[in-house]
Amino acid sequence: MSWPMRRWAVAAGATVLYALLVAIPTDLVDTPLFSREIPPTWWSWPALLVSSVLAGLLTATYVARPGTPDAQLDRPAKGGYLGGFLTFFAVGCPVCNKLVLLALGTSGALTWFEPVQPVLSVAAIGVLAWALRTRLRGDVSCALPSPTHQA
Repeated sequence: MSWPMRRWAVAAGATVLYALLVAIPTDLVDTPLFSREIPPTWWSWPALLVSSVLAGLLTATYVARPGTPDAQLDRPAKGGYLGGFLTFFAVGCPVCNKLVLLALGTSGALTWFEPVQPVLSVAAIGVLAWALRTRLRGDVSCALPSPTHQA
């Protein structure tokens, strides 16, 4: 990728910010603000790191290149939101999530939700990769002039 340094800086900053925004409330990073009843799985950190890098790169696609029109910047890729949402649920504690507990209860969270979390993680990575690919394809494509209608 031939990105300007500003885009790489945004990608790096967004990667760290995204990782912290997910890791702190899911208690992957231990803080006094949040606790976790069930320890993280072995794949939680790798999944979060991959998702964070993809989210950081996706965020950087919204930084305009100097001297280019930013029409592409107006079209947000909704996959970034969905990927972030799925990552949060994928790496979080199954019985600490209030929405999961309300929907399934404690036994349902352990029986039904916990086994689905790796699938959510793969889906999150897939959605973020798709959104990034979509944004990058639009970033390198040339805009065609709009056809004029003559009467």
